[in-house]
Amino acid sequence: MAGTSNPIPIRRATEDDIPVIRALADVCFRDTYRTILSPEQMEYMMDWMYSEESLRRQMGRDGHVYFLAGPADAPCAYFSVQPLGLQEDGAYLFEFQKMYLLPECKGKGYGRQLVDHVFRFVREAGGGWPCRIELHVNRYNPVVSFHKHMGFTILREGDFPIGHGYFMNDYIMGICL
Repeated sequence: MAGTSNPIPIRRATEDDIPVIRALADVCFRDTYRTILSPEQMEYMMDWMYSEESLRRQMGRDGHVYFLAGPADAPCAYFSVQPLGLQEDGAYLFEFQKMYLLPECKGKGYGRQLVDHVFRFVREAGGGWPCRIELHVNRYNPVVSFHKHMGFTILREGDFPIGHGYFMNDYIMGICL
């Protein structure tokens, strides 16, 4: 990683921030997957994950906690975590749902700060229980090596149908805190 940046401001997002998240996704998500997904699958996934209705459902019923990072007037990243509850093995499971940075913000140490923020959030939300974080990462996404560097390991892999004949070809990575 290219060096550590100054601390980046991070705040919890609200439904009022949905337009900001959508605008960031329009750049970040597309940049990340432009060489991995077909244009048709890209459009399908943008609507599936980032329509206003989808984001409202995620933040409401689905319990995703979104965060924005960067100056209040110009965030450069968004990420989300979904608490999934106490598991049979006694660990409190969280799904690290999303983490995307604007292309110009990559390589500045911000990703590490975002992951560290997730670790702190999970420890606090886990209420003293052992915690496990899992995340899906596209097998062809170079960020796999970043997550390994942050301590995540590949637990399994799969091809997950998302509708309209499309699949997410992911590693499921995890870490215990």
